[in-house]
Amino acid sequence: MAETTIPILPCQTLPPVLDFYRALGFEVTFEQRSPNPYAVVERGGIELQFFGMKRHEPEQSYSTCYVVTDDVDGLYAAFRAGLKAAYGKVPTRGLPRLGALRDMSYGVRQFLMSDPGGNCIRVGQPTSADQHHRPAPEETFARALHNAALFADSKDDPKGAARIIDRVLNLDDERPTPVQLLRLLALRADVAGRLGDAETVASALARAAAVRLTPEERESVRDDLDRLEELSERGM
Repeated sequence: MAETTIPILPCQTLPPVLDFYRALGFEVTFEQRSPNPYAVVERGGIELQFFGMKRHEPEQSYSTCYVVTDDVDGLYAAFRAGLKAAYGKVPTRGLPRLGALRDMSYGVRQFLMSDPGGNCIRVGQPTSADQHHRPAPEETFARALHNAALFADSKDDPKGAARIIDRVLNLDDERPTPVQLLRLLALRADVAGRLGDAETVASALARAAAVRLTPEERESVRDDLDRLEELSERGM
C-alpha cells in the first residue's frame, strides 16, 4: 500500500498565495476561480492545496503543516533566493515571511515560513533518530538559548523569547562566550523584528557586529550570521 497526505489550507484570496509559492519555485498545477476558489501548487515531492474563504483572517490563522525533506539547506537557500528576487528583500516579519534556519533541540534542522494566507509551513530535516525534546542545558546561556528558541519557534511567542534573552543579557555576575552572545543577539534581533521593534533590532544588530569571532567560531554560527544579514538588509 502507498498513501500520500496532502494538506488543504485556507486563504482569503488565491492570487497573493499563488504568487508567493511561484516565487518559491512551485508550479501552479490546478486553479479554479469559481464557484469555489481552489488551487494546487507543487514543487518536487511537495504538494499543497488551498481553498478561498472570504471571511478568513490571515493574521489570526492557526493553519500549519510539516514538510519533511532530505535537503533543508538546499530548500532554504532556494526559497531565500526566490523571495529576494520577487520582493527585493527576504521578508522576515508580517505576512508573508521566512523564518531562520535552526538546529532544534529535538533532533531536527528546520525553518518556518508563513504565506500570505497566514499558513505556517514548517520545513525540516531530521538530524537524529530521537525526535523528543532534549532537556534544557544547565549552563546559564545555553539554557537561555534553548528556551528562547522554543518560545520563538515552537510556541510562536516572540515576546516570551525576548524576555528570556533580555534577562540573561542583563546578568551582572555571568558573561556569555562570544559564540553564545552572537547567537543570543541574532535571536533577539529576529524576535524584535517579528514584533515590529525597529529600535531593538538596530541595537541587537550593532552589538552583534561588534562581537569578535575566530574563523572557526564564525563557521559554527553561520545560520545566525545569515539571519543577521537578512535583518540588516530588510532595514528593520
